[in-house]
Amino acid sequence: MLQARHALLAEGWRRDVRVHLAGGVIAAIECDVPPGRGDEVVEVLLPGMPNVHSHAFQRGMAGQTEVRGDTPDSFWTWREAMYRYALTMSPDDTQAIAAELYAEMLEAGFTRIGEFHYLHHDRDGRPYADVGEMAARICAAAAETGIGLTLLPAFYAHSNFGGAPPAAGQRRFINDLDTFAALVARCRYHAARIEGAVVGVAPHSLRAVTPDELSVLVTLEPRSPLHIHAAEQIKEVDDCLAWSSRRPVQWLLDNAPVDARWCLIHATHMTVAETEALARTGAVVGLCPVTEANLGDGIFNGAVFAAAGGRIGIGSDSNILIAIPDELRQLETTQRLRDHARNVLAIAGGSTGRALYERALAGGTQALGAPDPQLCVGAPADLVSLSLAAPQFAGRRAEEILDTWIFTGARAVDGVWVGGKRRVTGGRHHDRDAIERRFRTAMAKLAGA
Repeated sequence: MLQARHALLAEGWRRDVRVHLAGGVIAAIECDVPPGRGDEVVEVLLPGMPNVHSHAFQRGMAGQTEVRGDTPDSFWTWREAMYRYALTMSPDDTQAIAAELYAEMLEAGFTRIGEFHYLHHDRDGRPYADVGEMAARICAAAAETGIGLTLLPAFYAHSNFGGAPPAAGQRRFINDLDTFAALVARCRYHAARIEGAVVGVAPHSLRAVTPDELSVLVTLEPRSPLHIHAAEQIKEVDDCLAWSSRRPVQWLLDNAPVDARWCLIHATHMTVAETEALARTGAVVGLCPVTEANLGDGIFNGAVFAAAGGRIGIGSDSNILIAIPDELRQLETTQRLRDHARNVLAIAGGSTGRALYERALAGGTQALGAPDPQLCVGAPADLVSLSLAAPQFAGRRAEEILDTWIFTGARAVDGVWVGGKRRVTGGRHHDRDAIERRFRTAMAKLAGA
């Protein structure tokens, strides 16, 4: 049993909440009751946050691309550095880095990861004996850390619009439709060993797939999540216009069955008409505000999308920083800078922090094909407790807790449960020492590669 002084339930904040856990789900909830004998008492209890978009291997290069070259840096120069880094990694390295990352995600309050996985093959581009070898390492890292997993194997076949041949630096990513179908089957096999795991499909982008290939990919796992990068960079939009006379999101809306199973990652550069039309489909936009800022992508049109009823999730993408408050704060503050306004994504009369958290919770859960995200009876026991020990929380009412956590930088995550199993205590993953040792060994090896 858990006893929370404050809990964010489906109907809102309640005090003195007793949560009964059984079989990995919330079996019962009592409000306004004292702790029972043997209850674990926490100060604040929240539903765990899904992370809709991650490239796990990129955590290993975080902090290594913050040096300016001889020419102006951009997303495209960063991408070349990422390609070079991807060519250095073994399966063991990938698993060590993913496990470290997933432990950090749990310590941050993320309870499920959407792993947009495109590092498939050996360094020379040849498939491993098990075409799903690298996916198996992602699954192993998720199983070891205990994070919920939505595995999104990415189809990557071309270097640019119109079916351009892939570049040499992309060789570890490349599949045709037949080898990709075999890869997805192996992903299902490996993910089946993890309770609650979901396998979807991720056409990498309109740059990397042709229209004919996309039409096949959409039917490959017809009831599972489908994720695609879209309109992240202005050059991508310009290249798409040159190829098709349409912008990327408009092309998808006109030519693909975009609906609630879809998650468009970034969708940064959309017209107002595109933004409103995408919102009407019920698709989720997977926003990665920290990465989008780091790579100079641009600012998502959040105010228009929210006003049209659009659904969002948050992800950590390149994994340069793992923090729920930073992603949500970056999302809101960029809207403020652009619109010269405050509390842009709040609901009238309501907390901005709560609005951001609940929108990302609902949209992220939808995008990852996970069960009910709310703290209610029958929902999975994916829970996060916050400590109010940081001085920033002094004198705060329940309605101000999320605003304080998100906007002041207060350190707060204390405990994390996934499927009713506690994985984090005192802000530290239970297997932190062993996971960190393997990560340090892998990083030392890669530094000398």
